[in-house]
Amino acid sequence: MRTFVTLAAAAAISLAAPAPAGAVKLGIVAFQMSAETHARTANAAEAAAEDKGWEVTLLNSAGSVPDHAAQIENLVQKGVDAILLAMGKPLQAEAQLKAAAAKKIPVVTVMSGTSPHTLFDVTVNEFEVGAKIGVYLLGLLNYQGNILMSRYEGHGGTKIRGRVMDVILEENTGVKVLGTHAMARTQSWREDVKAGMEALILRHAGQFQAIWASFDGQAFVIDDILQAQGYKKGQVFLTGVDGGQEAFRRIRDPNSLFTATVAIPFELMGEAAVDSLDDILSGTPKSEITPGPYLFMDAVLVDANNVPAEGEWPW
Repeated sequence: MRTFVTLAAAAAISLAAPAPAGAVKLGIVAFQMSAETHARTANAAEAAAEDKGWEVTLLNSAGSVPDHAAQIENLVQKGVDAILLAMGKPLQAEAQLKAAAAKKIPVVTVMSGTSPHTLFDVTVNEFEVGAKIGVYLLGLLNYQGNILMSRYEGHGGTKIRGRVMDVILEENTGVKVLGTHAMARTQSWREDVKAGMEALILRHAGQFQAIWASFDGQAFVIDDILQAQGYKKGQVFLTGVDGGQEAFRRIRDPNSLFTATVAIPFELMGEAAVDSLDDILSGTPKSEITPGPYLFMDAVLVDANNVPAEGEWPW
């Protein structure tokens, strides 16, 4: 019996279908496979499904909302047995997900938020994640100093992290935000972050002691900017959220300014989504997997004190 860390939220959604004859046909749609976290989730889900003998169609929306909706629609028309969305956009694909529900195709999402037409979202408690990294960063500053922020409002999780940081800053007025860049583009997000944060770093050179980034990919771009401008480890604290081998490598790297992350178990979440769909297709009621619209899993704060060795994970 698998054990997941769960938290009840809203009323349960009831959608269970009998196990299909023959190999299960699973459609996986990742919103942006150039993002490490999306790829980690989708690839782990694909591997877990193939281990079960399922037929998998893995699609990459490449950061395009219209393509995302069209890919879901194509899977519904194709008649797959189940759909898994990795960092999907359920609100923007409401019509397509409604069509899936009408055909009794169960849909489980990973870090995508919820929809009346999906079963549940496998995720972490983003309020907890935001609090972990925000309080940690202010602690490094001893609650005094100036920071820059790199935000992203286009995803529910990163948006929550930013909102939680706002509350933390409101309660700790010794720390001031000198400048903020809000990432707007998804298909060319690295260039977006580089242009915005490079300008802020140059404008406020010598005035800030830390940079808060809403996810690790942003922090990696910022780390490269800082190193190129001659900043040394310890001069500026830089944090992100997501975790992964690149994050851990940078924490271990004596030249990197990347200080800490909250590691999210993306591979385990992809596997949990597939296992949950397996249970649903076998007739297990959704309420026996999780009573609400979220299946929560634990995230771990990682810094130099507990960073894993190369190739290892903190869970």
